[in-house]
Amino acid sequence: MTSTSTHAAPADAGTAPHSGNLALLGESLAAAKAEGRAALIAYLPAGFPTVEGGIEAAKAVLEAGADVVEIGLPHSDPVMDGPVIQTADDIALRGGLKIAHVMRTVREAYEATGKPVLVMTYWNPIDRYGVERFTRELAEAGGAGCILPDLPVQESALWREHAGKHGLATVFVVAPSSKDARLAEITAAGSGFVYAASLMGVTGTRASVGAQAQRLVERTRVSTALPVCVGLGVSNAEQAAEVAGFADGVIVGSAFVKRLLDAPDPAAGLASVRELAADLARGVRAGRDRAATQ
Repeated sequence: MTSTSTHAAPADAGTAPHSGNLALLGESLAAAKAEGRAALIAYLPAGFPTVEGGIEAAKAVLEAGADVVEIGLPHSDPVMDGPVIQTADDIALRGGLKIAHVMRTVREAYEATGKPVLVMTYWNPIDRYGVERFTRELAEAGGAGCILPDLPVQESALWREHAGKHGLATVFVVAPSSKDARLAEITAAGSGFVYAASLMGVTGTRASVGAQAQRLVERTRVSTALPVCVGLGVSNAEQAAEVAGFADGVIVGSAFVKRLLDAPDPAAGLASVRELAADLARGVRAGRDRAATQ
């Protein structure tokens, strides 16, 4: 597969940099809060099952009820990802996925829906590609920012400088093991929202998300006014409702990817992720009702 970049030409020297959609991300999360509910954030890797199939899947989940979508940049050593997402990443990489395809996915999902689109990526691909180039192209594609699970805050100054210049969110991940002082440090450096990993370990669906996630959200909110969104383990409407009762956003990834992996053909896969997105959207609204009665 050849790599063809579809992004706009770089701005001429001296002109203002293209601005990304950090503000749109904030508005979308605030709109969900104004409705008294958590936002639904979906994750799908770019290039899976194909580049075109990944674009259609991203559009499908947004059209069916997700407020935000995270587009994963597949990596050969995905230390935070469980076997389902690792399998999808491997398919995408063997298919010849390039960063240009990730940018195309962001652009087409955003242009089709007008909803915020983030990239979730490990640091190494950005470092190799070039921070300025990556942030500029992501902003030009209409991206809202990046989730950077393995970038230490103390090493993030260069990224945050360029992300800020281009109007992109910097979303850091906090975990139950994070001490209070560390939570304060991480949240002070981030923007957009805080990604709260519900438990220690890798991504994947689980039978229960548990009280550990709620404690982490409560501890994180002490040090920030940013929305706190919970991921790792949510796979159905009941779990979404549970998390929506205490978090600002519910992040679902492996469950969507598994639907695509298990589908007999692309059309069935799209129908399945649409169905799941609609179900989860009902779940986050049920979480609003559950929280109101507590």
